[in-house]
Amino acid sequence: MSRHCDCCCGGIPPGLLLIRGKQWNLQTYRYMVLLTTFIAYACYHASRKPTGIVKSVLCPEHKGTNQGWSPFNGHDGTSKLGEIDVAFLACYSMGMYVAGHLGDSLDLRLFLTTGMVGSGIFVSLFGMGYFWNMHSFLFYLSMQMIAGMFQATGWPSVVAVIGNWFGKRKRGLIMGVWNAHTSVGNISGSLLAASVLEYGWGWSFVVPGVVIVLGGVLVYLFLAPYPEDVGFSCVHGGGGGGDEEAQVNGVKKGGGGGGVAPPTREGSVNRKSVGLVEACMIPGVIPFALCLFFAKLVAYTFLYWLPFYLTQTEIGGKYISVKSAGNLSALFDVGGIFGGILAGYVSDKLNARAITAASFMYAAIPSMLLYRHYGSVSMNANIGLMMVSGLFVNGPYALITTAVSADLGTHSSLKGDSRALATVTAIIDGTGSVGAALGPLLTGFISSRGWDEVFMMLVLGAFIAGLLLSRLIIAEIAERSGKPLSSGQQNPEATASQPLLEER
Repeated sequence: MSRHCDCCCGGIPPGLLLIRGKQWNLQTYRYMVLLTTFIAYACYHASRKPTGIVKSVLCPEHKGTNQGWSPFNGHDGTSKLGEIDVAFLACYSMGMYVAGHLGDSLDLRLFLTTGMVGSGIFVSLFGMGYFWNMHSFLFYLSMQMIAGMFQATGWPSVVAVIGNWFGKRKRGLIMGVWNAHTSVGNISGSLLAASVLEYGWGWSFVVPGVVIVLGGVLVYLFLAPYPEDVGFSCVHGGGGGGDEEAQVNGVKKGGGGGGVAPPTREGSVNRKSVGLVEACMIPGVIPFALCLFFAKLVAYTFLYWLPFYLTQTEIGGKYISVKSAGNLSALFDVGGIFGGILAGYVSDKLNARAITAASFMYAAIPSMLLYRHYGSVSMNANIGLMMVSGLFVNGPYALITTAVSADLGTHSSLKGDSRALATVTAIIDGTGSVGAALGPLLTGFISSRGWDEVFMMLVLGAFIAGLLLSRLIIAEIAERSGKPLSSGQQNPEATASQPLLEER
């Protein structure tokens, strides 16, 4: 029996019922989905920035009983901050695998809303430790761990929603532009946390916490996770022809929905999910997941430790303040915005995801070494090299977590209507998040020996990330040269490292 209720789970979101005057066309809904998910994940990332901004306040360089905040102002302060980071990211990565499977089974709108509200509550509670004069390490550790679990709901959900609404044509470019939400969230989170830091470090957590709760309300009111929820046919349905301009109530563009029987609905209320093991067997999932492990190790070390590094490093012969370091670190993410867009565009043009991702990772190696050795010469040199590093570090990270994940989640090996978008995204990003947890943790220990060792760790991580895609790169080169691999070298993952061609 068909389930079709506009106002209940899986129907038209209540906010859309209020603002739309008549039946919208496909493009209008797509723009709305892009905007809503962009804001949603920008809120997620903004709420992760405060810990990086307040590190220098909690654990100042010159430690003393009247400086910093206990328990982080002792000689093991940087180690404790590293443990806080790894606790958050470990719970985030473990929660990702569960969240991905749930995202393919439950109503994505309600699931995402719950995750955002829960994240906001526990991010704010971490900051309330300042107002409550809390000095228990266990309290701060617990708040970060629970927040990490709620944060895991975000990425699988938003990638699944975008994958549901957009076919594979120009997916790399579209998702590269859309993925700017990561950098926009990092930048806005840095600026927001730094702007209220002078009133007490607790506000640097409470304000972003409130922002993500409001973002959750926005998602509940306006996000339609599936085209079927608002009367459109699935953009992946029908066996694939090249016409991605989805149908409205079974009629090509122009149908207004009036008086025509709705298509068979499978939207938020009746989706068949794919298990974790089955999703892992999709060609290409494992190598990209392992590559992302090292790519996120590099990216998240910058995310969590760059502001702290800037306060500890002379730039043009001077040290900068905590607030200035927070603002300056945002430029790394400005470079990341261009990196994500460029990687998506290049991968679409070359039709080669693996080649593009690996090239960016290898290019990140000299850019990071130049930043370490010449970033202290002057402020202009620091800014320029930081943005270049951000471009090459965040480019492949953005490409793999968006276009590649969406390609694999709608892979041709998935027969029928079975969907794996959120599950595949969770496997890839969850594995990457283990690396994201490891990088900041190691940095907390290694930085006490010197920052040169930290940068060597980052260089090694970038090199391994590129190396892990070697087999897919060989397959892509062989395909482009028109020389198929021999039977002994046949790589079934080749089709997974590029957009499927049948919809081009």
